[in-house]
Amino acid sequence: MSDLLNPVVLSVLVLAVLSLARVNVVIALLLSALVAGLAGGLSVEETAATLVDGLGGQGETALSYILLGTLAVMVSRSGLTERLIRRTLPLLRGPRAVVLFAIAGLASLSQNLVPVHIAFIPILIPPLLSAFDRLRIDRRAVAAALTFGLKAPYLLVPLGFGLIFQGIIADEMAAHGMAIDLARIPLAMAIPVGGMVVGLAVAILISYRRPRLYASAAVEARAGGRAGAGGGASETDDGADGAAEPAAPTGRRRGDVVVLLGLATTLVLQLVYGSLVIAALAGILVIFLLRGESWRDGDPIIDRGVAMMGTIAFIMLIASGYAQVLTETGAVESLVAAAGEWIGGSRLVAAMLMMLVGMLVTMGIGTSFGTVPVLAAIFVPLAASLGFSPLATAALIGAAAGIGDAGSPASDSTLGPTSGLNADGRHHHIWDTCVPTFLHYNIPLFIGGVVAAMVL
Repeated sequence: MSDLLNPVVLSVLVLAVLSLARVNVVIALLLSALVAGLAGGLSVEETAATLVDGLGGQGETALSYILLGTLAVMVSRSGLTERLIRRTLPLLRGPRAVVLFAIAGLASLSQNLVPVHIAFIPILIPPLLSAFDRLRIDRRAVAAALTFGLKAPYLLVPLGFGLIFQGIIADEMAAHGMAIDLARIPLAMAIPVGGMVVGLAVAILISYRRPRLYASAAVEARAGGRAGAGGGASETDDGADGAAEPAAPTGRRRGDVVVLLGLATTLVLQLVYGSLVIAALAGILVIFLLRGESWRDGDPIIDRGVAMMGTIAFIMLIASGYAQVLTETGAVESLVAAAGEWIGGSRLVAAMLMMLVGMLVTMGIGTSFGTVPVLAAIFVPLAASLGFSPLATAALIGAAAGIGDAGSPASDSTLGPTSGLNADGRHHHIWDTCVPTFLHYNIPLFIGGVVAAMVL
């Protein structure tokens, strides 16, 4: 009997039972690993840490993305977002700036409080395009608002994707000989993010404040007079003041409650354990166990979650391997030595050079998360040789990596907004998303990163 209680045997039996019950293999493996750890005397935290260590460099980041993608799919399937849109449409009136700042605020929730990343954009934005047209909102301003919400929260707030991003910075700095407390990284990022806030205000209040009438909205505008030009939708506009949403069936209301419980569980456990792997897995299990989703639908749900976040997760792993290659070849040391001679001991020149290098690297790769290991391998030794504090170094790495999201054609923070705003074919990815976000966020991030490096 004792042999059957062996952690290995027990976990294999659990794996077999879950697999036969058609539980998705990813969840089955994670649960089996948890059983093995607990049966072997490990705590939940130790089990999760051991599992993550076995995945290799940035394994925790990749697994977190996959689990959050799965959670985002569950939220999408519940219909919560669609019903939220129906209730929000009548509120889209008044000054355009208020609407745009509200969109930026709503997008900000996607990185921390409800960590679904870009998954909300294809659901939320296309139904709102007609309302934007009635308000004559310049879609470049909407792109700027969305990109701000996709970037600023994770740079500053250590929750959700912010916990992942800031954890990567802390881990990579420690791996290259400069330790920093994870709790101090938001302080390092405050100045660069402050620059982004200024950029958002400039985009909404100055650059794109004038009304913009799109081609297919011209006929409607002529027919409806000044319905959209005055900053508000008319009372008869479709989708703005439609009939009240019918009462939700009991089953749907219960499903909504279950999904919300799953999201709340994810948030609470993330704060308790500091691990997004534990938190997201628990949120998914709550939804499954309380029948918000059927176990039989596990495969398509996981498949969509992997499809949504799998590419990004894979980039994380590749970037970590690339950074390791740089370290092993000794190329980092030679680059630091050459840059040190060219800089001549000037910290200002060094900060500007590092931000420029970061911009070039991250704009090409298109992901701030994936380029942190690459940048840390270069920046940490150079910053240490010039006397930068750990706080200043974290600001340089975080700001330089953040540049990779705004303005890059390959970034999910630009591809996401374009996917929603171009649903009717009237939004250009480069000129209407990438160029505006580059001008309004990368320049402030560049300046903010240099300023932070000099004063921290």
